[in-house]
Amino acid sequence: MTNEDNTATLSHVEPILPVDNIVETVNYWHDVLGFAEKWTWGEPPNHGGVAWQGAFVQFSHNPKLAAASKGNAIFIRVKNLPSLYHFHQKKNAEIVEPLENKPWGMSGYTVREINGYYVVFAGALISNREKNANGPLLSAHIISRIPTPKEYMDLVLAVGWDKYVTHSTVDKVLAAPVHSVVAEEASGKVIGCALLLSDQATFYYVKDVMVHPDWQSKGVGSMLMKEITRWLDQNAAENAFIGLFTGENLAPFYKQFDFVPAFGMLKRIHRKEQPS
Repeated sequence: MTNEDNTATLSHVEPILPVDNIVETVNYWHDVLGFAEKWTWGEPPNHGGVAWQGAFVQFSHNPKLAAASKGNAIFIRVKNLPSLYHFHQKKNAEIVEPLENKPWGMSGYTVREINGYYVVFAGALISNREKNANGPLLSAHIISRIPTPKEYMDLVLAVGWDKYVTHSTVDKVLAAPVHSVVAEEASGKVIGCALLLSDQATFYYVKDVMVHPDWQSKGVGSMLMKEITRWLDQNAAENAFIGLFTGENLAPFYKQFDFVPAFGMLKRIHRKEQPS
């Protein structure tokens, strides 16, 4: 059969790693490495797996083969690699090779997981600014209040969201939150904000987490989300659902606050101008 006759579509490669303990391995890949989905099969489990977006790894209970397989490696490509690197640092993963640009035109770092396998995370070459992401925070503090229309629009313009929010709609936007926080620098200038919408019963939506570009990668976003999370822990109903929209590149950031990827759909209204 020629390639022209083959209509199959390949989805992904899913390695199966022999391990000594299925439950411990699955929990490690979930809790430390950040893989959002996990599963086991059998009682006691003799097979399991984890998944995160397009990466899938399975594990098979085989202690003898696992002992002989230590030192083998798997390679995972990542978008926004520095963000995942800092996430793994905070989780105290055993990083045996630090994040750096490689001579073959990619960046990467290596983690040795609990079974002795080496997990190589790799991505695009990184700039000096990205290497220093999440660096020391300068003088800034968080206040629980709604930003003024001017403060809000200054941030919208700074991050390039003015296509979606205009001066004519800002009052309605700022009337909706049940809670919001702003980040202020020492002079009192607002450099970031986060809004929280809700039906005040079972659903909350984290909206407009913005940090001025001059203050990005300095911990301001984390400060905003920590305060939003603190408020939710104290005020949200038991089993309340918390949602947000974000780009794939920021998924590791929100994972720090116990958000996990989930399937969703959205629709944007585009009204065509009517002829006069």
